[in-house]
Amino acid sequence: MRITTTSARRRRAGSAAAAAVLGLLAAAGAPAYAATDGSVDRIPDTPPASHSAPLGTAGSAQSGAGVPTGISRLAQGAGRQVAITIDDGPDPRWTPQVLKTLRENHVKATFCMIGTEAQKYPELVRAVVADGHRLCDHSVDHDVTMDHKPVAYQRQQILEGKAMIEKAVPGVAVTYYRAPGGAFTPDSRAIAAASGMRPLGWSVDPKDWSRPGLEAILSTVEGKLPRQPTVLFHDGGGDRSETVAALKRYLPWLTERGYSFSFPARTTP
Repeated sequence: MRITTTSARRRRAGSAAAAAVLGLLAAAGAPAYAATDGSVDRIPDTPPASHSAPLGTAGSAQSGAGVPTGISRLAQGAGRQVAITIDDGPDPRWTPQVLKTLRENHVKATFCMIGTEAQKYPELVRAVVADGHRLCDHSVDHDVTMDHKPVAYQRQQILEGKAMIEKAVPGVAVTYYRAPGGAFTPDSRAIAAASGMRPLGWSVDPKDWSRPGLEAILSTVEGKLPRQPTVLFHDGGGDRSETVAALKRYLPWLTERGYSFSFPARTTP
């Protein structure tokens, strides 16, 4: 009898575990724009034990802070809205030029900042905020392999990066988290959302960081735009002269075609 009872308990436990895993997969959902957006959950085939997602945390549709854990790829609002996002700064040469271009075109953007760069150039963080733009945590030092690291390391990269940015502008909220290279995991999304930051992806990527040429950048961003797109540009990590030139032409192009500018969706799925 003891053997039969134990076996039944094991079967029930196995069924509960399987249901929990299925629940996690269902909650995560299929990523939008998966063919063009690299910002999807990346989990090694055989992750270390410390990398596993805690049940009831990463699998939840929303965090305890009320911020969804799903990756945002849409501009907030309805209709012809575009969200411009700027990554890898702040940079003393390129960030001021990007700010000037945005200001001239009456555009507000979201700046995804690397913690160590924000620590080096706090005056640029303040300049971004002073112009009415929003802040996004892009981790401490842009480790694109952090999705293969233990959860404790992911937490450190996310929360310390956020703290570095906040130190430059006390009292100003950092409302998004973008994983380096789009390397999200269920754990990193849950950690970000629990601290009030919506995981932020993109739906249009011109790969301006690789300096493919001005016309190549424009061809990508002026191509067929998805609904309420989030467009990825860079102000840090190297020579961003092509990015600045592209923004100078792209922003008026969008305005002429009836688009308006908003921030990425934060509290809606």
